[in-house]
Amino acid sequence: METIAIFVDVQNIYYTTRQSFRRQFNYRAFWQRATANRKVIAALAYAIDKGDSKQQGFQSTLKNIGFDIKLKPYIQRSDGSAKGDWDVGITLDMLDYAAQADVIILLSGDGDFDLLLNKVRSHYAAATEVYGVLALTAPSLINAADRFIAIDDSLLL
Repeated sequence: METIAIFVDVQNIYYTTRQSFRRQFNYRAFWQRATANRKVIAALAYAIDKGDSKQQGFQSTLKNIGFDIKLKPYIQRSDGSAKGDWDVGITLDMLDYAAQADVIILLSGDGDFDLLLNKVRSHYAAATEVYGVLALTAPSLINAADRFIAIDDSLLL
């Protein structure tokens, strides 16, 4: 059975699906599609923790589906901007699992991950799949993936 490791850039998926579709991503539908006839060796969702009850409910839902949640505190800067980036954490974890999985699955549209996918493909035997909103996914990320799956109605609530 094919083994997979899943990495979710929660903030990216939330904002891109909201901007493009005015709807939320359906993690259960994704899980059913991505894991069918496959063995999950890791499923990590990376999010920012604001500590509110709605967010905690969402995190509980992700855990019930099968994800391990990694949280960073929400940081509000004095200029009003916010910080909460998981790119380095996702990269480190993906490199740890790349040698163990047949397929690495990334949910993000962030073009910064194109180099990571190229590294995973060239240095490990893992294939790569990216799920993202087509209009908001960097072309370089789409091109770096072995397979790109555009988020559509079937993956939305």
